[in-house]
Amino acid sequence: MRAVLCTRLGSPESLEIADLPDPVPGLGEVVVDVAAVGLNFFDTLMLKDLYQLKPPVPFSPGAEFAGHVSALGDETDGFAIGDRVCGYVSYGAAREKLVVAAERLARVPADFDLVKAAALPVTYGTALYALRDRGALKAGETLAVLGASGGVGLAAVEIGAIFGARTIACASSPEKVAFAKAHGAGAGLDYSKEDLKAGLKAFAGGQGIDVVYDPVGGELAEQALRALGPLGRFLVIGFASGQIPKIPLNLLLLKNCDARGVDFGAKARGTPVWLRDAIAELMAYGQEGRISAHVDATFPLSDCAAALAEIAGRRVKGKVVLTTGR
Repeated sequence: MRAVLCTRLGSPESLEIADLPDPVPGLGEVVVDVAAVGLNFFDTLMLKDLYQLKPPVPFSPGAEFAGHVSALGDETDGFAIGDRVCGYVSYGAAREKLVVAAERLARVPADFDLVKAAALPVTYGTALYALRDRGALKAGETLAVLGASGGVGLAAVEIGAIFGARTIACASSPEKVAFAKAHGAGAGLDYSKEDLKAGLKAFAGGQGIDVVYDPVGGELAEQALRALGPLGRFLVIGFASGQIPKIPLNLLLLKNCDARGVDFGAKARGTPVWLRDAIAELMAYGQEGRISAHVDATFPLSDCAAALAEIAGRRVKGKVVLTTGR
């Protein structure tokens, strides 16, 4: 089988395509013939050894995938050869065949596109975990989404709409704001031209924002936090800006608000049942047309470096997905 390998840490251009032996499933494992692999911003960080999870070299990028079951190990009841599945692994999915614990898999309905299925687990799983489990978002509350046109931001806009939030999509260009608004945000803010704190306060009125969803970090984080109202929740998703902000803790005290970390990977790895149920819920939303699982572009497996360069350059709306032709 072919696999994308990081054999030395650095930029996406350091990736190689290698021929590896086909994997053999062990106890509780299956082999999936991978049709599609979802890529994320943290893949670019992992290649540079800048992510909290540091896989040993060589490794394959890619944490989410979809395809067909092609081999079964012992004690994998519930799956059969040919089943359409998707799932989450921390890394290693960018290859034609993937051995994975059966408990990490969820079924993909026959009428659901495998490319879109590969775009669901991480971004939409993060949004679901953040807004429902960590943020306790309620219908009618105000939600500010930073980086709203990217994969994880767009997912939050769409999940927020399902939960009945009043959402303002915040992004770095008019085109990105318009894209997020077209996917369910009621208002938009271009923080390359507008003051983020003032804009959020104007949107929320005197009571302030209820929930901020921040995958960007940097200087925007404190501005958004200052727009929170009493009992507001600031959800820390990631740091696409490349800068980890240093938040003055007195703001939490003075505003009587919370800052809450959101580590989807830890939740998914530690609670496989939660992951399976979450993906099933997201699949249902997709079948109903309530989420788009928007894929901005697909690349063949051999062009993984170019796909990751698009993400690193922040040129992607929604997701980028690798396809294998399987």
